[in-house]
Amino acid sequence: MQQHIHDPYDGFPPGTILLEDRHNSASEFVLHPPPSDDPDDPLNWSPLRKAVNFGLTCSYVLFTFVLIDINSLAYRGYIQELGLTYATFNQASASNFAGLAVGCLLLIPCVHKYGRRPIYLISAVVQFACAIWWANFHHSEELICVSLLAGLSGSISEAVVMITVVDLFFVHQHARMNGIFLFMQSLGSTGGPVVAGYIVVSLGWRWMWWMIAILLGVNLVLVLFFFEESKYIPTLVGDSAFTDSPGTIDAKDDEKTTAESAMHKATTRSSLACQHSRKSYRQRLAFVTKTDMPISQHFYQPLIVLFSFPAVAFAAITYGTILAWFSLNSSAGSYFLLDPPYEFNPSAIGLFHLGGFIGAFLGTLTAPYLNDWFIVRSARRNEGIFEPEMRLWMSIPGSVFNCVGLLVFGVGLGRGMHWAILAVGCGIFGFGFIITADVALTYLTDCYPDILGDALIAVVFIRNGFAMIVRFAFTPWITGMGIQNTFILISVIALATAIFPIVLMIYGKRARVRTAANYRKYARRQPVHRAI
Repeated sequence: MQQHIHDPYDGFPPGTILLEDRHNSASEFVLHPPPSDDPDDPLNWSPLRKAVNFGLTCSYVLFTFVLIDINSLAYRGYIQELGLTYATFNQASASNFAGLAVGCLLLIPCVHKYGRRPIYLISAVVQFACAIWWANFHHSEELICVSLLAGLSGSISEAVVMITVVDLFFVHQHARMNGIFLFMQSLGSTGGPVVAGYIVVSLGWRWMWWMIAILLGVNLVLVLFFFEESKYIPTLVGDSAFTDSPGTIDAKDDEKTTAESAMHKATTRSSLACQHSRKSYRQRLAFVTKTDMPISQHFYQPLIVLFSFPAVAFAAITYGTILAWFSLNSSAGSYFLLDPPYEFNPSAIGLFHLGGFIGAFLGTLTAPYLNDWFIVRSARRNEGIFEPEMRLWMSIPGSVFNCVGLLVFGVGLGRGMHWAILAVGCGIFGFGFIITADVALTYLTDCYPDILGDALIAVVFIRNGFAMIVRFAFTPWITGMGIQNTFILISVIALATAIFPIVLMIYGKRARVRTAANYRKYARRQPVHRAI
């Protein structure tokens, strides 16, 4: 049974919420979305249950991007043993992005209908099979086919993770959780090649794939036995187990204490309610959690959502371009560092990726926490009312970091500068990548949480579709313009994306007001939602 929670601020446009209620005698920090009294509500899960669930989700993201990005470490082996060319490899990489784009259109609607768990399991099985195929392929056609299949299987890695974040966490935690997700994505893309490079040197490129197959097999077992379904279907069973008002805490503490106090109350509620939990361990690990609502509309609604809501278009353009530049950065470094004056072997190329990893790691330690802290402070200065546009300020320095990082790397590579300069450029870009992507994805999550599934399908489709086009065009692009000019153009485009958050800071709330009716219409079509 759907739970409707009375909200005296129902007149707010989508995304605008009350984070601090100053109309009571004592100012209260308000948890959003409001947790129910149901112990099976994922918002009421204990910190350990949330950590296990989200940890397995993050490990899935990690292995997905390891599977996608360690392919570049086998360049030399492919060339020497199989006679593949750089153009063929770019075609295989583009096929991978095509699979990522098309797969999200096909699979994410099934997440609404059948739950998160079965789609995760199916994806994990196919990824395991792809790693084994990669370890045994001999022809260029096989490389393209397995890349496409791996893209299809890994296509849920971005959208479902953010849906899981909304399932488990409150608004004031979203930036941090999305930051962790983006870091795991970066760790797979940059840290995976470090280890893979040493494996290629010591055991050969085929063993690189056997090792990831072993890790994917372990991940499959962990998901099978420990990943709980986080899709919440409210039910009405008995009376409330709690007498306190859910979702509020005293606001006299500072921001850190406020967030910790909020989690403490939610955890206390969960620990009490778990004594009367209605779901057994076997029920929590059910293969399918099915809803009766049709899902056919979710195969076409994402494109309607994309063109109907400016926040969705902003996230799609920002996330799509930044991931495409990330891919080109990684590809160019892995391929051109094989040639003079660098002549890196696979292990050295793997170590080179540490520059991007360090930048992403530093970004993860600072940007998401600063973002969440900033919106709480901003809401308090705004009579306790939070506006999603408060998050957009950080995207401007993020765009600057992206531009500078791409320039340093591209110009340095084009002029044959010392590899350390190139690594610094990758680090700067990695730092800016975390800031930019975290702001874009969290802004979308805050604006339209009840249609997040459809919105993320649109975002991931545009992101991977754009990356696919860029990868197909990259070889003739480099041939026609040269490395230096290509990256100068890319860096200018990266800087130009700062225009979009500036426009939304001015007109974003007006757009949310105008699209409020459409938002609620599409929200009612979702298989499950807490309140509209």
